[in-house]
Formats: sequence, structure tokens, C-alpha cells
Amino acid sequence: MTSQFDWPDWLAFCVYIALMSFTGWYFSQRTSNNARDYFLAGNSMPIWMVAVSVLATSQSAATFLGGPDQGFRGDFSYLMTNIGAFIAAYVVAVALIPRFYQYKVGTVYELLEQRFGASSKSQASVLYLFGRVFASGARLYMAGIAVSMILFADIAAGSVILSILLLTMAGLAYSFVGGIRSVIYSDVIQCIVYVSAALAVIVSLLYAIPADFSQIMDALAHPHDRELSKLTLFDFRLDFTSAGVFTFWSALIGFTLLNIAAFGLDQDITQRMLSCKDAKSGSKALLWSIVMVIPVMLLFIFIGMLLYIFYLRPDLMLSEGGTMSDSFSGEKITVFMSYVLHEMPSGVRGLVTIGVVAAALSTINSGLNAMSSVLVQDLYRPWLEKQKQGGSKAQPAEKHYVFAGQAGMTLSALALSGMAIICFYWQKSSDMPLLAFALSVMVFSYSGLLGVYFTALFTNRGSKTSVTWAFIAGFMVPLALQPYTLQAYLPEGWRFDLGFTWQLCIGTLIAFFICVAAKPCRDLQQQWKLAEQRI
Repeated sequence: MTSQFDWPDWLAFCVYIALMSFTGWYFSQRTSNNARDYFLAGNSMPIWMVAVSVLATSQSAATFLGGPDQGFRGDFSYLMTNIGAFIAAYVVAVALIPRFYQYKVGTVYELLEQRFGASSKSQASVLYLFGRVFASGARLYMAGIAVSMILFADIAAGSVILSILLLTMAGLAYSFVGGIRSVIYSDVIQCIVYVSAALAVIVSLLYAIPADFSQIMDALAHPHDRELSKLTLFDFRLDFTSAGVFTFWSALIGFTLLNIAAFGLDQDITQRMLSCKDAKSGSKALLWSIVMVIPVMLLFIFIGMLLYIFYLRPDLMLSEGGTMSDSFSGEKITVFMSYVLHEMPSGVRGLVTIGVVAAALSTINSGLNAMSSVLVQDLYRPWLEKQKQGGSKAQPAEKHYVFAGQAGMTLSALALSGMAIICFYWQKSSDMPLLAFALSVMVFSYSGLLGVYFTALFTNRGSKTSVTWAFIAGFMVPLALQPYTLQAYLPEGWRFDLGFTWQLCIGTLIAFFICVAAKPCRDLQQQWKLAEQRI
């Protein structure tokens, strides 16, 4: 194996490692002594910092690699998914965040306990953990691929697995002691790093392309290889296939549901809003994060647009541009990684690698802390308290749950790295773009959660039995609609391709109808009504 790094790249990488090591040591001095401080930072985090942390969490290595891929293949229509994000943020700010603070929940699934009983909270927690392992594992896999290419000059299974394990250990070491407070602070640093890396790539490309900016924009408006302009922002086609997941109608309906689940039902992101001092502050942090995500995502898509000019418009390059290779050691790679490996100047290559690592660590840190909080607050603490009922032993001190959180974080790290290794083999059989692949795996857990929460918030029906069946249906329906499932069980003439946003819509609708089919427990319904009157 021969590293792709020259000494300026290694210098940039070492400076980054030194910075993260120092900040990790600094925050480890502020060890949390109770579970609420460890998982929610004592509700003391400032709005701007939480907003940046939400941004960094949602912008993973999948965005760093998938955004340029989207710009190279397509247009700006992905930005319109933020229509759904703003609608979702309003729904979450009005319907969910006030209730989370009113009930003083440690995780978002404690709300279901008030409405449907303790079993529904446990089921929702398990479903979240399952979905988070899928989603964060997929992002970790993508980061592992990129790091393996640059550090080891190959993407053989052994190199990718080693890269995944190195990233996981780095994320675990950083967030192990300080809890959510250290995670939020590190998110701010990681966000600055990977946005700086994106700007460096844009400057590098603009310097390498001899055409002026007006010529570049004209070429993007009139591409040779597609009917639509690459500057297209609104795509009003009614396309229900995987190719149409970023159309206007998909953004308006499917991405609204996806973002309601991400912002309000996914502990990974919601935990950050709960670290603010009150519901109003949490809502402001959420809205500001969505405002900030638009220019950040624009940067990464624009990188893909410039790569399109660099590789596919030789008429604008005056001299021959780079030689694009869509493979590396026999494996398919994105055009962005081809540019990084073969065209990127020394020093900038190291900064881009740091950007990939920063995006990956931000996702890993947040996933580990969120999964640990669910394991401890929703599963371990209730189980332990139930064991202690009627016994002579005293309840454990809060410090015990901090230790339990650290153990849960370690267990979560093992699960994420294992899933990332599985994804290495999973995506080999799929030609799905990286951004779509990373988003689509969320559907398996989000469908059931959305159906159950809509029942809890907007109806007076549902029971713990119907909740169970709704969660099962929410998982099974998207699974049945996957291309590999349809290929295995349907004749060739009956197969169809349905985009993941529409899979989410169908799964949520079926889960909702199953959940509302049952009459509620009268006692729980009465308690819920009394609590709602106080909000």
C-alpha cells in the first residue's frame, strides 16, 4: 500500500489531529456527574451552537461525497428539499418541542409512554436504535471508503474496514467522557473544518478551469448531455421513481415527512434541541440550522457542477482537463474522489481528507451519544428501577447512569462499525447515488414512528397493541417495496421502481391507519388530556 499523501497533506492532517486531541482533553476535564447533564448538557447550550451542531449532524460524510455527485449528475433541484425542511421545522416547533419540555423528557420516546404506556416507549426506542444503526452505519461506510483511498491507496476490504475502525475509535474517544456538551462543541469545530475544505476545493477548481464565470454558467445552463439545464431549481415533473426523489412534489410531501421524523422523532438531532434552556430556544435553533444548511449544501453541489465542466466540457478547458476515472482498484468511485485522488494539489488534498473525517466524526459523535441516551434512559433505567421495586437495595446514584451511558456508547460504536462493514458489501450490488442511499435507509424506522406519533398528536385513538403492529408495518412496507425484494418475489413484468420518499409516504399512511384502528386505554387517555391542557 502506498499513501496518496505528500508531506503538506500529512502536515495538515497532523495539525487537525492535534487540535481535536487538545479540545478532547479540555472537555474531558468537565466530566458530567448526572445523566441529565451528560445527555442534555443541563439545558444550558446557546442557540447558535446548537444550530451549528444540528447542521453538522445532518451534513454527514454522505453530503461531503454525495453532494458533488449530485451536482455532477444532476442539477440544483436537491436544494428544494428544504421546502419540506421548513414545513417540518414548523410542525416540530409547534407540535413536538413544547411537549418534550413540558414532560421534561430525556429522550423523545418518553412522550409515547405518557400516551400509550411504557411498552410503546421501549418499542420506539428499539426501532430508533435499529434505524440509527442503518443510517449512521451507511455514512460511516462512505467516510471509510474515502479515507481508505487516500491513506492506503486502495479500497480493498481490509483497508476499508481498518479505516472504519479508526474513525469509530476516534469518535468514541472524543465523546466518551464529556457527553453531549463535548459533542456539540466538537460539531462546531467539525463544521468549520469541512466547510473550509469545500471552499478550498471550489477555489482549486476555479483556478484549474481557464473559462470565466459567465462561460461556466452558460455551459451549465446549456449542457450537452441532458435536456434540462443544470441550473434547474424547481423540477415539477411527476416522477415517482428513484430518479425523481428530488422533484418539487417529492420535496413538498416526502421530504416534509422525512424531516418531521429527523427533527422531531430522531433522538440524534432532537437531543440537541433539548439541550437548550427552553422550548422557544430549541425551536429557534432548529430554524436557524435549516437556514444555514442551504448555503452549505449549495457549496457541495456547486463543486459537482465545476467537476462537470472540468471533466466533460473540454471546449471550455482550452487544454485537456483531468482524466476522469470512475474506478479505483477495480471498484466504482464518485467523480469527486477521482478529482481528489488524481488532480488535487498537495496540501489541499490533506484538507479535503480532513473535511471527510470531520463530517464523519460529527455523525459518529452524535449517533453514539444519542444511541447511548436511548439505551440508558428508555431501556436500562426503567429495567433497573423495576428490578429495585420492593427490594431493600437503594437506587443507584446518578453517576451510575453516566457510567452506563459510557458503556452504551461503546456498545453503539461496535454496532455502527459492524453496520458500516456490512454496507461495504451492500452498496456493491446497488447503483444508487450516495446521497440517495444514505437518505433511503432512514425509511425503515421513520415510517412506523411517524404513523404512531401522528396518532398520538392528532387523534384520541390507539393502544399499545396497535402501536406494536404499526411499528411492524412501518418497517415491513418499505422493505417490501425495495428493488431487491420486488426482484426476488415478483415476475419481471410486475416489478416497479418507487422512490424512497414515496415508500415513506405509503409506510407512514399504513402505520397510521393500523395505529388508529384500536380504541385507547381510558386511564391513559384521561392522563394525556389533563397534561395537554397544561401546555
